[in-house]
Amino acid sequence: MALLDQITGPADVRDLPADQLPALANEIRQFLVLTVRATGGHLGPNLGVVELTIALHRVFDSPHDPIIWDTGHQAYVHKLLTGRGKDFPTLRQRNGLSGYPCRAESPHDLVENSHASTALSHADGLSKAAALTCRQANTVVAVVGDGAMTGGMCWEALQNLGARRNAPVVIVLNDNGRSYSPTCGGFARHLARLRAGESPGESLFELLGLDYLGPVDGHDVEAVQTALEKARRCRSPVVVHCVTDKGHGYPPAEQDEADHLHAIAPAAPPSHSGQPTPPSWTSIFGRQLCQLAARRPDLVAVTAAMPGPTGLAALSQRYPDRVFDVGIAEQHAVTSAAGLALGGMHPVVAVYSTFLCRAFDQALMDVALHRLPVTFVLDRAGVTGPDGSSHHGVWDLALLRVVPGIRIAAPRDGTTLVDTLTTAVETDTGPTVVRFPKGTPGTDLVPACRRPGFDLLREGEDVLIVSVGPMARRALAAAEELQAHQLAVAVVDPVWVLPVCREVLALARRYPLVVVVEDGNRASGVGSALAEALGVGTGVRVLLLGVPGEFAPAGAREQVLDGFGLSPHSIATTVLASLASIGSSGPCLNTARAGRTGAASAWQLGRGSVR
Repeated sequence: MALLDQITGPADVRDLPADQLPALANEIRQFLVLTVRATGGHLGPNLGVVELTIALHRVFDSPHDPIIWDTGHQAYVHKLLTGRGKDFPTLRQRNGLSGYPCRAESPHDLVENSHASTALSHADGLSKAAALTCRQANTVVAVVGDGAMTGGMCWEALQNLGARRNAPVVIVLNDNGRSYSPTCGGFARHLARLRAGESPGESLFELLGLDYLGPVDGHDVEAVQTALEKARRCRSPVVVHCVTDKGHGYPPAEQDEADHLHAIAPAAPPSHSGQPTPPSWTSIFGRQLCQLAARRPDLVAVTAAMPGPTGLAALSQRYPDRVFDVGIAEQHAVTSAAGLALGGMHPVVAVYSTFLCRAFDQALMDVALHRLPVTFVLDRAGVTGPDGSSHHGVWDLALLRVVPGIRIAAPRDGTTLVDTLTTAVETDTGPTVVRFPKGTPGTDLVPACRRPGFDLLREGEDVLIVSVGPMARRALAAAEELQAHQLAVAVVDPVWVLPVCREVLALARRYPLVVVVEDGNRASGVGSALAEALGVGTGVRVLLLGVPGEFAPAGAREQVLDGFGLSPHSIATTVLASLASIGSSGPCLNTARAGRTGAASAWQLGRGSVR
């Protein structure tokens, strides 16, 4: 890595002789394959932008000329060329290098762009600010994938930029024909014709008032550099159309038609147990959806550029005319689903939890207002892991609980996922939501008994823990730890968590302390809804345990949850502290507890005993 080791910033890239650039590109690819396979991360997208990124940093003076990446998962090469190579062993780890642009890491990362289709709007605003503050020397650069260009915000920005002839904005269109899956829609067909030189007349960009250069071979540094220099001299909005291959230079990624190397998990030691790999939440969902579709010809599915990652691949193969990939366009996905429902179908909108946030208005006004039977299936709900703050699905419960008429399920295991999905698609009175995390659900948690409104996982008369979804395992472990303090803790799982049902409320009123354990935002999640429904003056204290109102860091799911005080031990400790406060100033525990001899002395906590 003789050349890459010399790169401490963009100036070093500009100083390299042109004949050394192919060697630098080769070293970068070797480095990415070795490090990303070890750490996990987005491999294919970054292998495809090596030469493009080198050319960018030879033409533009970052950060004086800000470079915005859309989406940011293609910015690994940018990180390398701006002096962060030594940090790559910590990629996507807690307190390590982010998998996306990160303002705290470098002045070269102006925008933390991890949700697609926003860079052009950022660029429009930045160029306006530069003009107003007389910084006319700045060129704003936005690197946009063709998949991101399927998002509506891109076209909103383009029509504004097209009217501003004096705005020095360079739009680098990284066209590899793919997002996660092949880029879909009429725009993808237009790009294909541009690539083939078959588009008569002006391009769509020129019709909108922008200049257009290309197509350019995105793996030829000299060609890209020449096009970018010409674009910089335009001093007006210009599109540089670069054609690249996802995974370029690494045959397994180049031949990866299923896109398994778009993003990869960290390398794991080989398993010698002989046991089959347990099914993931996503695969269980996909399998059950196929079974439901076989019985329900009105069932269709909609996704936003992610049929594979959201579990729709099998359904798409079996019923290709009943799965609609709309590209990276979540708002359109939801309202299109509303139209499907109006037309007599039952659509299942399968997206990551974090991406549904982009379509809240459509869920509220286009689906719920019309009481339409649309089922939202939210993968990667709760704390997800190494993708970091932008990809944790911790906002869906807080946002959706205010939607009138919506019902939300949080299955705790594979069986409850199957059950709730079946119930959701049978519901024709309004929208439903089924949410689950990344990973595998593990073995089923069989309830002690099923009661109307909830599953009783553990009996106890002293404290009630209401667990949300897969947090049930942590709640049960905490209850077991509290038993050593002579506390009988009941654990219930409502399964359908919002709105809070009257049976759970009736049960909660029998306990002096109710603890809600969830992996969403605690400020306005399930616990908050339960406390509001109980009201004041009931003599019941509700303890909310969940994700605080802050952006959660990257890290393994278990690690991040533990960091927020959601380990079984932390839950138990918090319960004991709360009970100590109740014992010193408030109501007693359930009267059934008074018959236990020596119980009070068993857990003196310094701030008063619980009677």
